[in-house]
Amino acid sequence: MIIIGIDPGLTGAVARIGHVDVVGSGPGSEVWDTPTAKDGKRTVFLPREMRRLLLDAIAGQACSVFIERVHSMPKQGVSSSFNFGMGYGIWIGLIHGLGYSIEHVTPNAWKKEMMAGMSKEKDASRVRAQELFPDADLHLVKHHGRADALLIAEYGRRRYGS
Repeated sequence: MIIIGIDPGLTGAVARIGHVDVVGSGPGSEVWDTPTAKDGKRTVFLPREMRRLLLDAIAGQACSVFIERVHSMPKQGVSSSFNFGMGYGIWIGLIHGLGYSIEHVTPNAWKKEMMAGMSKEKDASRVRAQELFPDADLHLVKHHGRADALLIAEYGRRRYGS
């Protein structure tokens, strides 16, 4: 059983933890940035590449998928809220289209458990994820989406077992 965690933002990521039955592979983690591209001044999601990424992450195995439940927040711009919601919707459609179910996890729930006793800021999630997944590439500030995806997956593994 593998666990998939998804941070659905434009700077988000998909993380996989658990076993992968490929020669030379075993338990561990892997994380991929959300596929996006520049379209003029805007950054846009690439749904075909997102689908391909999910298929690679799931690797034909039994899995549980956890995605951060998103909503607009005070002081967040309209464009930012729209993009966040768009990514959330694309991921949900792709996952259901591939025949998998999803557990929606609020940021408060996974952060409360995974970052107990820590600040809940983006940089803190990188620190915590690096502690739990020392081989993950989380060294740059822009990797907070990777860290969040890993922590969402770990929250799912702890909460629901595998």
